Amino acid sequence: MLSRLFPDRSRKSASSTPPDCVVWAVGDIHGRADLAEPLLTAIRADLTKAGTGRRVVVFLGDHIDRGADSRGVLNQLCELDADPALEVHFIRGNHEDRMEAFLLDPAVGPSWCDYGGRDTLFSYGVSPPTMRGDMPGWVETARALAEALPEAHHRLLQRQKLSVTVGDYFFCHAGARPGVPLADQAPEDLMWIRQPFLDHPAPFDKVVVHGHTPTEIVVSDARRLGIDTGAYATNVLSAVRLAGQSRFLLQAKGRAEHISVATSELKT
Repeated sequence: MLSRLFPDRSRKSASSTPPDCVVWAVGDIHGRADLAEPLLTAIRADLTKAGTGRRVVVFLGDHIDRGADSRGVLNQLCELDADPALEVHFIRGNHEDRMEAFLLDPAVGPSWCDYGGRDTLFSYGVSPPTMRGDMPGWVETARALAEALPEAHHRLLQRQKLSVTVGDYFFCHAGARPGVPLADQAPEDLMWIRQPFLDHPAPFDKVVVHGHTPTEIVVSDARRLGIDTGAYATNVLSAVRLAGQSRFLLQAKGRAEHISVATSELKT
């Protein structure tokens, strides 16, 4: 099956991974464990076929919120991370940042729930207060969430990074501030930036691979790879395979028992 998914022919880009290295970058999952399951199954099968070289998987952040099963998604990520044959990296997205902020400061609860946190709480069996101003209720909700989080989920959140570099690719959640070296980017920009990064035409010294801003189709050019296709709303979860100078797109589409997985070459 994988020979059909990933044929030997490939369109070349100027950027490259290191020799004998395959990298998978997975876009914003947002609680869609149903889409993540077949996508990650295909990725693991491909990496098994890849042999004994360096096999890297980078999750670009926003694993949680908005979709119905954030807990299930973190279970899937922990399972993949437990494979000693794989090098797995977790990028901190703005949604993970707000969840972690809520655990430290329950006053963040109402704003976090406004854009998806409520769905994450429900996935852990925790109900938020009915009133935004119920501070004792938010304190209790934060305590209940901390207790409901499995230790493996705590460790995953603590291990998250703001960025990862592999070969000619720089992986982060949202993008990077133009005019600032990639090594000196502010955490707020890596997690939150949009238009200043998206609208600036000049390339960085590496191709920026990111999520955060949903687009109908994956953006692939010499400057950036944007792979957030809005899974929670569009029922399309995307990942990109980078090996040498080739780029392939893998997508899981649909809902419930009607999910399909397909691949295509990416142009630059």
